[in-house]
Amino acid sequence: MMSQVQMSDKERIRVVHAAEEVPWDIEVDVLVIGGGGCGLVAALAAAQKGVQVFVVEKEKTAGGNTSLSQAMVPAAGTRLQKEANVADSVEQMAQDILKKNHAGSDPEMTRHIAAHAAQLVDWLNDSQGVPFELVTDFLYPGHSTYRIHANHTRKGLHLVNNLVAAAAKFPNIDIAYNAPAKRLIADENGAVLGAEIEIKGIGTNLARAKKVILALNGFGANREMLKRYIPEMSEAYYFGHEGNTGEGILWGEALGAALESMAAYQSHGSVAHPHGTLVTWAVISLGGYQVNLQGQRFVNEYHGYSEHALDVLAQEGGVAVEIFNQRIYDAVLSYEDFQQCVTMGAIKRFESIEALAAGFGLPAVKLLETHEAFQKAAGKEAKDPQGRVEFGPPLMPPFYAVKVTGALFHTQGGLKIDQQARVLRPDGSCIPHLYAGGGTAVGLSGKAGPAGYLSANGLLAALTLGKIAGDEAGQAAASIVP
Repeated sequence: MMSQVQMSDKERIRVVHAAEEVPWDIEVDVLVIGGGGCGLVAALAAAQKGVQVFVVEKEKTAGGNTSLSQAMVPAAGTRLQKEANVADSVEQMAQDILKKNHAGSDPEMTRHIAAHAAQLVDWLNDSQGVPFELVTDFLYPGHSTYRIHANHTRKGLHLVNNLVAAAAKFPNIDIAYNAPAKRLIADENGAVLGAEIEIKGIGTNLARAKKVILALNGFGANREMLKRYIPEMSEAYYFGHEGNTGEGILWGEALGAALESMAAYQSHGSVAHPHGTLVTWAVISLGGYQVNLQGQRFVNEYHGYSEHALDVLAQEGGVAVEIFNQRIYDAVLSYEDFQQCVTMGAIKRFESIEALAAGFGLPAVKLLETHEAFQKAAGKEAKDPQGRVEFGPPLMPPFYAVKVTGALFHTQGGLKIDQQARVLRPDGSCIPHLYAGGGTAVGLSGKAGPAGYLSANGLLAALTLGKIAGDEAGQAAASIVP
């Protein structure tokens, strides 16, 4: 069977010539391809413009990578921040992003997305019935203040369910599941006219749309694209959604779109092994640490969970043991991902460091030496050997531990877009009628590797660009006279 990468442009894009009559089965104002967070937000925004919106999702349920996330969206200047007396600004948020990615994302586009993030959160929270709260129990690495917003459970699936419920209130939004888009349909000049949709139980439908939004995710589940763009992660454990096979990027490329930052990605250095469940990075942020199988710490764990994946994978067996205590355990127990780790037996409890060493087969003398050095650093009695300066209180028994590995979460490169989320060609011109967000559009993580990813930038770009694309496509479609 021919893979997406091996398909020719002719197979990815159906070109309609001027004299050709197309037997359209469906005609809508805005077609949204992808039913994850980006697509659902785009549909809500477009529907508010009074246009007819059709969302097609290839899986049997909505969600994609958003459903696997911790539902966290950074935003500066929200109502929730103001109520909590948290001082923040768009410029401060943009500078945090640019500092983390070493100025690797377009500065103006970065500020543009940062400027729209607060509008997104307030709009979802106050107008669409999608609840958020300000996360103030810990400060994620790289953020200079409390600006992470999430639902109470810190569970992306609940965010998706709330977005689906919000969409159900709009009679002008239709959603089809088990309905993968197979090809885009464009005219001879590259203007997008619609798409071929394979709807389960019905067959191929030709959907015509005034505007098309590509709201798919990236290519984390496409091993051939990973080998092409991110070879160091092509064989790594993939924690993202299996539907992320890169079609949106390939369609855009076939239409002549510019690609940007294709070697950038988000990974995570704390996935329970072999259980394959996420251990929230709050465990580290609140004062936990990691050791390798020799009982030694190997890096400053606080530098960022994305780049930390490579540090873990570089250890013997590609694993580490994450160590924390009752205080941290209690603080993160409300997180559903962590609850899943507990339920699956990934988290082990010990009364002493020596017992922990025995439980995980670590050399007791070396682990005790490592632990004591960490305790002195946490207690401000000595400098940390790894250069860490952010700690919680020293860890008191009982202790908890979990074996973890590094994993690829999602890719950050994609189609280049403008501030209206319109897809651009290399010469800066727009591909007519085509918009992009989510993992199909380039993210905010810089040019290459995992180190440019700032905590929660994935949903920041996905949801904010979904809102921008929906607003712009909806407004443009509404202005077109039939």
